[in-house]
Amino acid sequence: MSNSKVIKIDSLSLQNMLDEDSELIPLMTAEDEEEINKEEIPETLAILPLRNTVLFPGVVIPITAGRDQSIQLIKDVNSGDKILGVVSQIDSSVEKPTEKDIHKVGVVAQILRVLKMPDGNTTVIIQGKKRFQVNEVIQEEPYLKATTQDFLEDSFIEDTDEFKEIMSSVTESALEVIKENPNLPSEAAFAIKNIQSQSFLVNFISSNMNLSVKKKQSLLEKSSLKERAITTLKELNKELQRLELRNDIQSKTRVDMDQQQKEYYLQQQLKTIQEELGGVSHDEELVELKEKANDKKWGKEVQTRFDKEISRLQRMNPQMPDYSIQRNYLELLLDLPWNEYSKDNFDLKRADKILNRDHFGLEKVKERIIEHLAVLKLKGDMKSPIICLYGPPGVGKTSLGKSVAEALGRKYIRMSLGGLRDESEIRGHRKTYIGAMPGRLIQNMKKANTSNPVFVLDEIDKLASSHGGDPSAAMLEVLDPEQNTEFYDNYLEVGYDLSKVLFIATANNIGEVPWALRDRMELINVSGYTIEEKTEIAKKFLLPKQLKEHGLTTEHLKVGKAQLEKIVTGYTRESGVRSLEKQVAKVVRYAAKSIAMEDDYNVKLSDEDIVTILGASKMERDKYENNSVAGVVTGLAWTSVGGDILFIESILSKGKGELSITGNLGKVMKESSTIALEYIKANIEEFGIDQKVLDDYKIHIHVPEGATPKDGPSAGITMLTSLVSVLTQKKVKSNLAMTGEITLRGKVLPVGGIKEKILAAKRANIKEIILCAENKRDIDEIKESYLKGLKFHYVTEMSDVIKIALTKQKVKNAKKLV
Repeated sequence: MSNSKVIKIDSLSLQNMLDEDSELIPLMTAEDEEEINKEEIPETLAILPLRNTVLFPGVVIPITAGRDQSIQLIKDVNSGDKILGVVSQIDSSVEKPTEKDIHKVGVVAQILRVLKMPDGNTTVIIQGKKRFQVNEVIQEEPYLKATTQDFLEDSFIEDTDEFKEIMSSVTESALEVIKENPNLPSEAAFAIKNIQSQSFLVNFISSNMNLSVKKKQSLLEKSSLKERAITTLKELNKELQRLELRNDIQSKTRVDMDQQQKEYYLQQQLKTIQEELGGVSHDEELVELKEKANDKKWGKEVQTRFDKEISRLQRMNPQMPDYSIQRNYLELLLDLPWNEYSKDNFDLKRADKILNRDHFGLEKVKERIIEHLAVLKLKGDMKSPIICLYGPPGVGKTSLGKSVAEALGRKYIRMSLGGLRDESEIRGHRKTYIGAMPGRLIQNMKKANTSNPVFVLDEIDKLASSHGGDPSAAMLEVLDPEQNTEFYDNYLEVGYDLSKVLFIATANNIGEVPWALRDRMELINVSGYTIEEKTEIAKKFLLPKQLKEHGLTTEHLKVGKAQLEKIVTGYTRESGVRSLEKQVAKVVRYAAKSIAMEDDYNVKLSDEDIVTILGASKMERDKYENNSVAGVVTGLAWTSVGGDILFIESILSKGKGELSITGNLGKVMKESSTIALEYIKANIEEFGIDQKVLDDYKIHIHVPEGATPKDGPSAGITMLTSLVSVLTQKKVKSNLAMTGEITLRGKVLPVGGIKEKILAAKRANIKEIILCAENKRDIDEIKESYLKGLKFHYVTEMSDVIKIALTKQKVKNAKKLV
């Protein structure tokens, strides 16, 4: 098949489907061919003689017209119906052909596009439609025009098995020729596979075969499709044999150059090129690596390893793939800060000032950092502590690491562990793997360029395990002071000392961290902020920060403490301050927009301005409900965004002593209600409850906000009080809340989240709180300012809870139970 005349698929076209912007032209379908066959041939046609090629029906070819007669013909036809007759010249050397110089059988064609070329020639894209026969030339100037008649085709449609096999062989042979000939594009094979019409397939292959014009014209003049297919198949087989013979000869005569000679030759060329360009040769690279190694402070083991690996590199061929792997390994060894430490700043007052400047509260964390600095100042050398800050989002755990680094005068590195599920991310990959690289710890140590940075392991509770291993297990060595002096990375293959690194891990839910990992860290609870703390944070940190980021100063906007507190209480509900910062930013943007648009606005914002900017208040404080209904008791709960109050409601209805529980409660809360009821049944005399009430009434316990899942043991004493209240119809003490776990023995056990619960109680205007006596230690750690206005009752027995919580007075409209 001819490589010069193969028509690519993007050159094929159908009638009326080529516009000015078209890029892809589809192949002719059987329906298109049938429609073309129905068209009648005009009685007279302008005749375009072609040199060196033959047009076949359905095939699209580009033609460059250089003769004046051809250019004029194309111009006239293109401005008319775009239909012309295309015939081949008998002698291609004739410049101005006449009737005797052209073949009598040609193809009616349609002009699809005319292109004016920069060299002055005209290129026209034409598509053959159907064959015709020239009767008589009736015009020779300015171009040929002749009368025509239909070409008598064999109308018999072949549908025999023999013909199907012939067509199948034609397709297969054509595909083989395309495969064997490297000059033919792969699009040709794609086109052949997608041609459905048998006649068009033969025409397409005949048009693109490497045949003389005489042979192609002979094919065109055959009236039988079967004859044309057999002739095409013969020519394809000849072409295939020629190609196979040529490829065989080329493979036999090819002389293989000796591999070593070839490599030597290429190396010498590469060396010469590098020297000409002023680059560094491989020998110079090795010398440079050795000079760098002389300045490293690494130990004897690492030095031995380096010497061994660089000797191996010297023996390697620079063109081998392993050469770059080996060089990258040696460069990593040289880039790591072996025994290189930044100098700590032991000015404790400066460190305390920096920590207080950047963070409000967090006293325990600040105290621990100052303690570490004090010991370092006295001793001069000690292993760094491994601290884990846990608490709700947005309280400043991550940003605290940056302040600690500044206070100590160390480099700051942060590594996010959220969603990490591959152990190799921590320990690295072995060098034998393609694309192997060290773990993220070693990568960050290289980045820090010091062996004692402050290293924040963010979201350590979000580590996940998969088929790639358990990264939390790999962290055990990292966070163990007894093991991390020789941390082993699979890529590095020598121990690296991490004992001087100050690791600060952060977590939202400490329960998600494996116990073995928790055991290795010093846990510090970073609890949520009070409204007063948030107001101070907004005033001292968030508002100045947002003013600076928006290009404003305090002269452009003033927000009072009362307005900031309104934003905190009315538009945020969180333990941290992320949402608060967004609301403050919205207020600042309002001022920036007003200044830019030259609108009037109040520089000092009022409560009304806050509502105008932020809209109506979106949050409502947890409010205490009155004690006028029996069985309604206020409990205290811990949530991921801080403390909250919840209400336990109990009601009696006629029944046979059943207990039903609603409110989307978890297993532990349901068990607490069962324990409380069983304890009451066992001590009915003590609580003054008639047995008949328990036998004749059904008890229903409900916790409002049923869409929110609730669980935990801390509502135990609240449920107990609610049940006793509804069974005795006695009032619960006003402005009272409680939290504590209960047992069947009548004991009250301590619970967690005390600070958050206390803050929630203050927000709800609670005045008195009942707690387990063991929780007093938690109250002692809370600032006195947070406890102002609260009275605490510490209990150990469930009976004590009832004595404090219930009054002797009956509720209004009390039920007569007996």
